Amino acid sequence: MLIDDDFLLRSPAAIRLYHEYAANQPIIDYHNHLSPSDIACDRRFENLFEMWIAHDHYKWRLMRANGIKEEFCTGNADPKAKFMAFARSVPNMLRNPIYHWTHLELKRFFGLDISLNETTSEKVWNLCNEQIAEREELSAQGILRQFKVTTLCTTDDPADSLEHHISLLKQKQAGFAMYPTFRPDWAMMVHDPEPFNEWIARLAVQTGCEIESLPDLLKAIRQRHDDFHAIGGRLSDHGMESLSTRDLCTEANANRIFCNALAGQAATKEEHEDFCLFLMVYFARLDAEKGWTKQIHIGVWRNNRTRLFQTAGRDAGGDSIADTSIGVGLGRFLDRLDRENVLPKMVVYNLNPRDNYMISTMLGNFQDGSVPGKLQFGAGWWYLDQREGMEWQLNTLSNTGLLSRFIGMLTDSRSLMSLTRHEYFRRILCEMLGREMTSGELPNDFELVGKMVSDICYGNAKSYLGFD
Repeated sequence: MLIDDDFLLRSPAAIRLYHEYAANQPIIDYHNHLSPSDIACDRRFENLFEMWIAHDHYKWRLMRANGIKEEFCTGNADPKAKFMAFARSVPNMLRNPIYHWTHLELKRFFGLDISLNETTSEKVWNLCNEQIAEREELSAQGILRQFKVTTLCTTDDPADSLEHHISLLKQKQAGFAMYPTFRPDWAMMVHDPEPFNEWIARLAVQTGCEIESLPDLLKAIRQRHDDFHAIGGRLSDHGMESLSTRDLCTEANANRIFCNALAGQAATKEEHEDFCLFLMVYFARLDAEKGWTKQIHIGVWRNNRTRLFQTAGRDAGGDSIADTSIGVGLGRFLDRLDRENVLPKMVVYNLNPRDNYMISTMLGNFQDGSVPGKLQFGAGWWYLDQREGMEWQLNTLSNTGLLSRFIGMLTDSRSLMSLTRHEYFRRILCEMLGREMTSGELPNDFELVGKMVSDICYGNAKSYLGFD
């Protein structure tokens, strides 16, 4: 049996920390890419593929590496055939975190203690589909209640409708809250005028405003920021390769860049940097006004494989860790906001582990005593949300800041079955701390260390994020 009660826990102290202080904590999943529509309408999935594999680029990358053709990843193959192709690949995933995740998910969602492979795939497919059809707790909302999710925050564009969030607010029986997260990445796409103008048109429809100049855009963005806040949104989010090291441009220059993009003229590299920095400062001012938490995901190179991007689009498994220099830009951005006294609470997620200590120490420069853990070095992200990456992040934070103030794990996923990543993280956290209690590096005081565990798993996020 791979997934037993003490999976990943190798000392009595770790076992006690996990089972007494971590396992039963509720979940605040404050960053994910779940579908608000699926949750609001309490979607019942048709089969295991829909529930588990349909949007999972982690799995697609490994399937391709195992010689599986694209039709079984993002292509038009039958859902069962796609699942079978994944199952055939699982034995080749030993030591990849997806091997652990796969069997943890089968155990927690379906109670299956079974190794997934080509031989067992038909049995797993049938058993899981029977449960999906019969068990109420495997609907979208049922899953969230089953895993004690109190709050989840989806990732939403300012041009998106918030109808599904509003719908869920009216469902008093749901037993959890779903809030939108303000993700305005498309507002900065002045270097790619065609999709940028399509986005501007969508934003204009959503706000009922004509957007013909930069002041119009800023007004529309503020309006949507207000709309998100009105229904409980308290976080923003930005995905970036790096932050500009250039000086902040004037509003007049930003307006020129914007109007040129509206007219179909792509911004140059320097103009794009200037426009992005101008908007990032504006977004920070909005967040600071309302007491929001800003999230920044930094250090990724997206859509590297042209043919894959052309056929499958974004988020299909063509992204990688970047080696861009990010320290100077991050430091200058934080300092600008601090000098203007508009530095909001902030979580920075890093994708290149070489930059862990730089980012953590940079954030430490701007802690101001106003909020415990005001600037957070975020949990291991994407390729780093596995055991080694999580330990790197936890060790960096412990050595340069206050682990006790950390707001813990999130799923960053499009699949509800990824909620088990909270358990995976909690076990790794307890194993690390239990090991150090056993070796004498931490006090043999379960009340002291256990409180830190429960705070990291739930309490810190609850107090820090400020949801109603």
